[in-house]
Amino acid sequence: MRRKIAEQISRDLGAAAAGDSPRAEIQDRVTRAVAALNLAPGDRDALSKALMDELCGFGPIQPLLDDPSITEIMVNRADRVYVERKGKPSRTAVVFDDDAHVRRIIDRIIVPLGRRLDASTPLVDARLPDGSRVNAVIPPVAIAGPCLTIRKFSAARLTLDDLAGFGSLTPAIAQFLRGCVLARLNIVVSGGTGSGKTTLLNALSACIPDDERIVTIEDAAELKLGQDHVITLEAKRPAVDGTGEVTIRDLVRNALRMRPERIVVGECRGGEALDMLQAMNTGHDGSLTTLHANSPRDAISRIETMALMAGIDFPIRVIREQIGSAVQVLIQQARLRDGSRKITHVTEIAGMEGEKIVMQDIFKFREEPGLSSDGRVQGGLFAMGLRPHFIKKFENVGISLPAEMFSPSYTGGVVRAKAA
Repeated sequence: MRRKIAEQISRDLGAAAAGDSPRAEIQDRVTRAVAALNLAPGDRDALSKALMDELCGFGPIQPLLDDPSITEIMVNRADRVYVERKGKPSRTAVVFDDDAHVRRIIDRIIVPLGRRLDASTPLVDARLPDGSRVNAVIPPVAIAGPCLTIRKFSAARLTLDDLAGFGSLTPAIAQFLRGCVLARLNIVVSGGTGSGKTTLLNALSACIPDDERIVTIEDAAELKLGQDHVITLEAKRPAVDGTGEVTIRDLVRNALRMRPERIVVGECRGGEALDMLQAMNTGHDGSLTTLHANSPRDAISRIETMALMAGIDFPIRVIREQIGSAVQVLIQQARLRDGSRKITHVTEIAGMEGEKIVMQDIFKFREEPGLSSDGRVQGGLFAMGLRPHFIKKFENVGISLPAEMFSPSYTGGVVRAKAA
């Protein structure tokens, strides 16, 4: 019934897509169509809601998008829809009519953005109007039918204090990381897929002073900075004829000509890593980026590999020297087995020693055996007994940290900055 009425209303609206018509007009047509049916009040309301979701929203998954407790939606095929809540995936009762229904919803997302999806281009990345990240895959790549993955965007801008409240880090380490941003240290956030890298990058970026000019560069714009002096750049896919592509690397190079005081790259995936290192080494202190890696040492290896992807024949020692002088702090983020997302390492990059980049963990997550009564991983971030070399930069911007904060026995709360 829902499908039949939706098709009729779409035909009545003419060649234009239903989503392009005024919502009030669609609502009026839906109300009249449903009122003509002999249905109980509850069924009438449910049908009206389903029709409005189909004609103005994103069909069967619209209620999932509206649910604030859901962080990810995964359509494996028309009759297999999963969601993630509190870091744990579960299957829902939501189903699409068929593969064609899934394709219609995918097209509703990507067509307004000028993206295309067909047999010659079966993969696409996009974003919803609220900033949620979307990935779609169709046959012949997706064997069982169209797949859709939506990483939902949080409307609330989370701060480091919010993350401390969630247990991702301690209040003292939140203040330490805030100091790293204010002291204009170059920071790399690494972690696996879905570990919370972008959320942490957003929280760190929120610590940048309002009077600094910030340029953000992303594949699909997700960062939401509250500062006023912000320029947001987004990569552009090639047109049908293969022209017009603008890559992350192109944007990083261009950003250097825009007089930025901070450069924030949503994620380094390739040769742009070399340009980012060059920027960090040539006066753009306080830059931030993320990358995929499973440990701080793996993150360094990833940066080396990505720098080599730039196609410039540098000796590996030169690249390591660039990393050693450009990056001061590496933050490792992880999703633990209970679904929680936590910082597991705060690591200082302390230059070169021979052919090797010197790294030392300042804070490290120590997991305790067993789970709590509510099934949560137990443990915490502890200091490793090493005072970072860059602590003098904190004092230069008026931030004072107690020496005991870096002692393994330290259990203090918020460490407050002195007035500058």
